Amino acid sequence: MTHLLILFFATYSAAFMATVPPGLLNMNAAKASVEKGRLNGIIFSLGVSTMIMMQAYIAVYISKFLYNNPQVIDILLKAAIAVFAFFAIYFFAMAKQKRKRKFKTVNLSKKNSFFKGMLLAALNLLTIPYYSSLNAMWNEAGWIKFEAQDIATFVFAAACGTFSVLYLYVFYFNKLEAKTNTFSKNSNYILSALMLVLLMITLIRIFYN
Repeated sequence: MTHLLILFFATYSAAFMATVPPGLLNMNAAKASVEKGRLNGIIFSLGVSTMIMMQAYIAVYISKFLYNNPQVIDILLKAAIAVFAFFAIYFFAMAKQKRKRKFKTVNLSKKNSFFKGMLLAALNLLTIPYYSSLNAMWNEAGWIKFEAQDIATFVFAAACGTFSVLYLYVFYFNKLEAKTNTFSKNSNYILSALMLVLLMITLIRIFYN
């Protein structure tokens, strides 16, 4: 039971931090809330979180397939290094940008907010490799096993972490809007540092094995 709690909070934190920087999903959640009401923003966020659950589930089974084939475990870990290195550089570069960024939004109606949330989340092709790499890391750390309750905990935590950030954007974006640049810059530095930590842990795992 203890490892499930660790798994939940580790995955929740990773999902939360990955969703914090202003981007397509959270800015559209805020826009839906401002223009159509908070309920519309919440419905949109639920759509995003539902797709995240599907993507995290796929990521687990990609990780499981690779793990059950010992000849490709090294490939999995090296892929995780590439993913974490990419995200570390990406978030650091985003934090270094001084100009105010404009985020693309889409028009939402109350009727299709849920499906628009799912669609926009599906467009993020980096989600699956991100969660697949996290799953590989948690497996190496002994926090997750390829069992139903572990998989359910991982998938649910990923969705909860994402929804929590979107919920904050829906309800508190007006207060955060004036500080968007500082908020984005700091969160991107934190994410870059987190990716570096995960990268170092993965490298240690490879050399230790």
